[in-house]
Amino acid sequence: MEPQAGQHDSTLRNPSDSLAPPPSAAAPAKRLSGELSPAETHPAERRNFLLMVTYQILMRTGWIFKTESSIMPAVIDSLGGTGWMRGALPLLNRFGQSVPPMLLARHIKGLAQKKWAFVGTTTSMVAMFLAITSIWLIPGLKDSPYARYIYLAIYALFFAAIGVNQLAYNTLQGKLIRVRSRGRLLMIADTIGAATAIACALLLLPRWLHEDHADFAWIFGFSTGLFAAASIIAWMLVESPDSAEQREEKREPVFAAAWQVLKSDRPFRRLCIVAGLFSSSLVLFPHYQAIASEELNLGTPYLMWWVIAQNVGTAIFSVLTGPLADRFGNRLSLRLLTILICLAPQTALWLSFNPEIGKVGFFMVFLLVGMTPVAQKSFNNYTLELTTPENHPRYLSTLSLCMALPIFFSILVGYFVDWLGFTAVYHAVTVLLVIGAILSFRLIEPRHKLEAASLVTPSAIPPADDSL
Repeated sequence: MEPQAGQHDSTLRNPSDSLAPPPSAAAPAKRLSGELSPAETHPAERRNFLLMVTYQILMRTGWIFKTESSIMPAVIDSLGGTGWMRGALPLLNRFGQSVPPMLLARHIKGLAQKKWAFVGTTTSMVAMFLAITSIWLIPGLKDSPYARYIYLAIYALFFAAIGVNQLAYNTLQGKLIRVRSRGRLLMIADTIGAATAIACALLLLPRWLHEDHADFAWIFGFSTGLFAAASIIAWMLVESPDSAEQREEKREPVFAAAWQVLKSDRPFRRLCIVAGLFSSSLVLFPHYQAIASEELNLGTPYLMWWVIAQNVGTAIFSVLTGPLADRFGNRLSLRLLTILICLAPQTALWLSFNPEIGKVGFFMVFLLVGMTPVAQKSFNNYTLELTTPENHPRYLSTLSLCMALPIFFSILVGYFVDWLGFTAVYHAVTVLLVIGAILSFRLIEPRHKLEAASLVTPSAIPPADDSL
């Protein structure tokens, strides 16, 4: 039964008895204030903050060479793929980032140290991206009719690892980084990461992108090296083990557990609806470079400028929303982002209808697309404030599943693009995005009520001897 308005605060603190045990009465009062005193600040917190920033910078720099809105669809086209194969990319992407985390959330919660799930998945991502690179290293493989299917299969496995990796990372962030530092972490990591990514793109992509082909072995090989460096950083995080009580969880089917969370926690349910509508924008990502190619005759060399524009957008929106989130809460950031994402498909259509402007200004579409990773992190950070740390894996995996639901229609969207054209599909997605933007104004602000739920707890702070 849906909670009533008068039950709102208790619902937030304890969505269900099996999910969030009430805080101990013996908990220090100052933990509920949302701030730690200077005496409670530990060197390991600063160390972990810097390591997480470095990790994100390396991943962001490597990610510019595998953007889902430009590079990866271009790979499918180069291997002889069709519209439905382009449409399969976001499906495989979001399926990997939703279902595997849901299946493994209980296992990750049961780990005394979440760090090892983070390390393991980061290392497996390196191996899988090396396998993608090998398609262009093994003689004759890229010209095989099976190459496109091998690529899709490895792509699916890679994003399954990404999904569990993000769950482990966000769980660690909820454990090790205090509430009012998370927006700063997002801003610093994305701003510096975007700057290094842009510098690498300007320096390297002109060497690897040509009018009639691209040197994908070099592109993906460089990303593999950066992901490997990120995996080393993951090993260096300092985390104390959780207690047995923190790791305990009621045994129940994983999807039933997700439904229980949605049914019992109204604010989280609202968030998941907004997040799901926002993620409908992802079904258009593979088709942005397609509309530019088909309607404006923009070739492979333009990919460089689009990935640069996308990372500039990430930096701009990180600088804009990070401080807003720390000062006023993530709700304000989410409202702003859900409104602005509505402009992306309409901008793409308008530019395609005006070729003279479109040929020089299509980068504006990717500038707007750059807000997507910022929004996804903001959704995660908002989720961390809705419940207590022991429930973070379940809540985060449930959010990922809800964000993935629209993506299961991405192959169908690819068929509709081939059948109806870009205009009808882009308008339909815009309607969903506008509904999500409107519903974002019904989100609550949990910052002042549950800030203590996401703070660095004493059990998460390692002993002084282990911090350096």
